[in-house]
Amino acid sequence: MTATGLRRATGAPRSCGTRRRPGPAVAGPGALGVADLEAAAARIAPHVVRTPLLRGPVPAAHGSGLLLKAEHLQLGGSFKTRGAANAVLALGADRVVTGSSGNHGIALARLARSLGIRLTVVLAAGAAPAKAAAVRALGADIVRVAGGVAERDERARALADETGALLVPSSDHPLVVAGQGTVGTELLTDAPGTETVYVPTGGGGLLAGVCLAATGLPVRVVGVEPALTPRYARSLAVGHPVRLPPSTTVADGLRGQRPGHVPYPIIRDRVDDMIAVGEAEILAAAALLDRHGVHAEPSGAVALAGALRAGRRERAVAIVSGGNTPARLHTPTPHHSGTHTGPTVKEYTS
Repeated sequence: MTATGLRRATGAPRSCGTRRRPGPAVAGPGALGVADLEAAAARIAPHVVRTPLLRGPVPAAHGSGLLLKAEHLQLGGSFKTRGAANAVLALGADRVVTGSSGNHGIALARLARSLGIRLTVVLAAGAAPAKAAAVRALGADIVRVAGGVAERDERARALADETGALLVPSSDHPLVVAGQGTVGTELLTDAPGTETVYVPTGGGGLLAGVCLAATGLPVRVVGVEPALTPRYARSLAVGHPVRLPPSTTVADGLRGQRPGHVPYPIIRDRVDDMIAVGEAEILAAAALLDRHGVHAEPSGAVALAGALRAGRRERAVAIVSGGNTPARLHTPTPHHSGTHTGPTVKEYTS
């Protein structure tokens, strides 16, 4: 699968305030910007760690400039903890409902248990059994629905309406996007010479957040989607959000069927390229990471797969978005709090 036709051949990255192409108005984030990311970082600090950058396992043809933002080491095993914490802490609630492919549910369940919140997580039919078990073990109620992500999210909205609970989507909410954007703020602070950031893309919250973090900076932002579910690439190509059928991609955390109303306009106005990667490329990237001591789930390896497909000799960062493999979920991990205090860039040990 080749990259989509969105790439700009030359020139500095587009600023967040410049539209890429005309399109219909989409309900969006309002004045969401860098200040919201700063507020999110302060709000969630006690509930997350500042994850390190790792030097990536890169073939010689790709140069030596690739780093990995290690969100698989985040509390809860993925970047989802950032957005979940920002929304829950900012809004306050004693009952929360969400739809999740697994990692967002795990992140919310950890928070709910520590804050005394009742949580219901709606899972689609294809949710990974190990992730569902982890959500249940953390004390959340689980509701299963037939169909895909769209049906899951529709059921979550209905449950929130029926019960009066706070709905915290996995990506389509300004506070969630702002929380996810702290990933971008950290990596661009720790690696200020970065030329390109490769971002795994499902619902789009992380990609939108990184776009916000890159406001005014000379850095390319590239979203990477599984070729089986290129919902953002297709939407950007036609100029409005489109809905795709349910996907069976091995990257189970990236099975979103439609761009979110909040992330879409941010991504439309700032993203520099979208790359699609095949199933074999995703699994190969995950295997490469594993051989170098980075135990990422397939969704967490998608950005690296995109960087390898791009093949550019550049100073780049690929976000390893999650590490909730079945093996990890069956192995209890100690609780940590506060910020990461180790070196900003770590070396691999193979």
